Amino acid sequence: MSAREDIMNRIASALRDSPETPVVPRAYRRSSGMTDAQRLQQLVDRLVDYKANVFLTPADDAPAQLATLLAGSASIVVPHGLPEQWLSELTTTGKHQAGTGAGANDAGMPVVHVDGPGHRLSVAELDAVDAVVTGAATAVSETGTIMLDGSDDQGRRIISLVPDRHICLLHATDIVEVLPEAIARLEATRPQTWISGPSATSDIELERVEGVHGPRTLDVIILT
Repeated sequence: MSAREDIMNRIASALRDSPETPVVPRAYRRSSGMTDAQRLQQLVDRLVDYKANVFLTPADDAPAQLATLLAGSASIVVPHGLPEQWLSELTTTGKHQAGTGAGANDAGMPVVHVDGPGHRLSVAELDAVDAVVTGAATAVSETGTIMLDGSDDQGRRIISLVPDRHICLLHATDIVEVLPEAIARLEATRPQTWISGPSATSDIELERVEGVHGPRTLDVIILT
């Protein structure tokens, strides 16, 4: 008998008397009973309670809102698939591929570093930028959770975790009420990041400490 066969026989013997796996009940809610306006208001309430900054913005005004939030920032990183229109109020003279450029450009707007296939920023480079700007896949109003799934407008998980500030643009039409609705929208094999407010912990002597596991500041622009 080989060592592998011996191990497998021991496992089978140990499991021989194990109880049968019970059927898991699936009677939980799978859909929303709220209106669009109610879901939006619930999400805003949750995000504000989590100490995120929320901006309800008409879609056409997204570039101006983004430029206002980024005024004074020296540099930002964006995923390669972020809609160009959202960055249209930022001067294009500061746009660089990964690893080039430093400091705000002549117009006072931040230098934009694009992270994507073929030109990925290092952890040190991400740590040096002032903010990251991404889109979002969906959001759950009941829990105040925003979900990123690695799509082109959201980029790699690391770019939304290392910079100290995350500005996330979310379409109001992508807000759902309960978690099963959001899960149904996501591709299970894609890398996902679930965000419920800025990074914080109270594990250290019950004192809230922000920025421990990710961005210290979360700005959410909800496109209405």
